[in-house]
Amino acid sequence: MTIEQTYFRKGFGLKDEVRPIIASEYHSSLVERIRSRGYTDTFGDVTVRLAEEFGFCYGVDRAVDYAYETRRKFPDKKVYLVGEIIHNPHVNQRMKEMDIEFIYPDDDGNFEFSHVTPEDAVLLPAFGVTIEAFKDLQKIGCVLVDTTCGSVLLVWKRVESYARDGFTAVIHGKHTHEESRATASQVRMHPEGRYIIVRDMPEADILCDYIRGSDNRLSRKEFMERFGVKSSDDFDPDKHLKQIGVANQTTMLANESMAIGGRLRKAMVEAYGEDYAAENFRSFGTICSATQERQDAVVKMMDSPPDIMIVIGGYNSSNTNHLAHMCQKHTRTFHVEDSVCIDLDTGRIRHKVELDAHAPETVDEDWLPEGPFELGITAGASTPNNKIGDVLERVLRLRGIDLPETQASGQPA
Repeated sequence: MTIEQTYFRKGFGLKDEVRPIIASEYHSSLVERIRSRGYTDTFGDVTVRLAEEFGFCYGVDRAVDYAYETRRKFPDKKVYLVGEIIHNPHVNQRMKEMDIEFIYPDDDGNFEFSHVTPEDAVLLPAFGVTIEAFKDLQKIGCVLVDTTCGSVLLVWKRVESYARDGFTAVIHGKHTHEESRATASQVRMHPEGRYIIVRDMPEADILCDYIRGSDNRLSRKEFMERFGVKSSDDFDPDKHLKQIGVANQTTMLANESMAIGGRLRKAMVEAYGEDYAAENFRSFGTICSATQERQDAVVKMMDSPPDIMIVIGGYNSSNTNHLAHMCQKHTRTFHVEDSVCIDLDTGRIRHKVELDAHAPETVDEDWLPEGPFELGITAGASTPNNKIGDVLERVLRLRGIDLPETQASGQPA
């Protein structure tokens, strides 16, 4: 078979067949009731406020659709998934229950495909995969179903253009994240391509000090010790910070990405002047609209913060972690993976406090306020509505509040 016959990026035309199944598995009548009532509803003495944008984004919706379509299209094929389809434990578990086998990376982010055959089908996740991994799969000749999000593809297009024109790509992201690794690989397509990944504003400031030649800047050796694993193999800060283009991992804090771009441009102006910066600094819009909308919805909610906030989503979900971090600045916040984090027998809640995906959970007792209170809820872009509804249901049960009949019957309000 040719590459054209084995590579699919637009599904298989089976959406009408799989959507009822997906809706039945991920629907929540409780969530739909609150949404239909202007994102605010009252249950007993608890006023529940939903963020006006939450949960599945378009890219995640599409990736899940394609996974279900692939399983239906190829019922007799072995179906593999490179990494996780999205960062949500419930959705990934459903993939396993559909007999989709996961191929996990090693500690360096590399995948082993020696067991994949031309007769198999392989799903590429919403984050995308590195060019090297993609080419390895192409050589095998298996069916490839590419669910890479369009927003991620936009970032790839930008960094590829930077590399083509001799600019170093400064990527705001986590160097261990699948998406950032895949984005960096786009730069490696070009022999002269260079990249460096910065995690946050403090790391961006290290680059700024180096660009300006500040007295307190790191030495070249110290710089490379800090960024060696976060940059291209032959990266040289003395050469490769003179022409830079800024991009970002789509799930990072949008405002921070924009601020990092502004800080880097200012450093270049201070070092070389406005005319130089105009020619040698680039920053295109690579902010994911869905990420922006969910963060904007949290900002709007925090204009009048609820008494407590629950953020629902995988602990390894970057966009969920950032939503929780935003809420923590304004009110008492609990980031939970799903409803099992709330124990109905003890009343305890297990949640993650730190932004680091690998941070341990914390257990709190007596976490619900006494008397009437406002509960705010949002969820990461990989969190299905049924998991949001399950969490709220447990909170209401702890409170001794009967659920609406629509929830018990499973019918939309």
